[in-house]
Amino acid sequence: MTQLLAEPAGGPTRKRRPSSGLFRLSAASGIGLGLGVLWFSILVLLPLAAVVGAAAAGGWGAFFDTLTEPETFAALRLTVVLALLVTVVNAVVGTIVAWVLVRDQFVGKRIFDVVIDIPFALPTIVAGLVLLSVYGQDSAVGYNIVNTRVGIFLALLFVTLPFVVRTVQPVLMELEAEAEEAAASLGASRLTTFRRVILPSLVPAITAGSSLGFARAISEFGSLVLISGNTPYRTEMASLKILQFLESDNQAGAAAVAVLLLLVAIAVIVALDVISRRVARRA
Repeated sequence: MTQLLAEPAGGPTRKRRPSSGLFRLSAASGIGLGLGVLWFSILVLLPLAAVVGAAAAGGWGAFFDTLTEPETFAALRLTVVLALLVTVVNAVVGTIVAWVLVRDQFVGKRIFDVVIDIPFALPTIVAGLVLLSVYGQDSAVGYNIVNTRVGIFLALLFVTLPFVVRTVQPVLMELEAEAEEAAASLGASRLTTFRRVILPSLVPAITAGSSLGFARAISEFGSLVLISGNTPYRTEMASLKILQFLESDNQAGAAAVAVLLLLVAIAVIVALDVISRRVARRA
């Protein structure tokens, strides 16, 4: 009886789900979203669609024939393998460099912090010239890396070094010391603290920087022109193979190689993102 009296005349009340507002945009937000999509389409989507269309112009049979041609396949394999190796090295060394810049104090720290960004500032052809002057045939070092895979590896390391450093460094600066102190007070060693407390927070930044570095490595061109020598089956890279196709007026072949590099980059980025999410969940 009491329950019936408490109910309003129109019947029992029903809980209304609060509107999420997901599809509600203000006029200003709608205009901004439209401009953003338009700008993204002009700069990214339309050029990508044009490249895919050019790759499929001769038919998908010609597309696969181009990619499986021995010389082209060798260039693609060398590019992907070296890019993956560079990504692994950068993930480790870049994290160490970021740690030193944030957690340690030493003479010349600010200068070292600025020097890290030099590969960002230098044009890639200048980076190749710098490496050539240091490790070329007539250099003072006495070690010639021109037309060798070691030279290509060093060139890719040079141009991709800052990516992991600059993505990990801000995360390290924002980490609170209380969690590390609590782990130490519970008897955890420094290695355990780093592995169980610090590293899970750094993994998203490491994977983000590694993704950028990998994408830069497989598409690098300028620094390789002077270093690689472009010898087929030995030091020929995919970007230089694209140039060779364009010089021989084979736009479909150049587009086919470009599309495959794009797919590989997307696959690696997605894989690194999955790894980052799984580590974050376990943490």
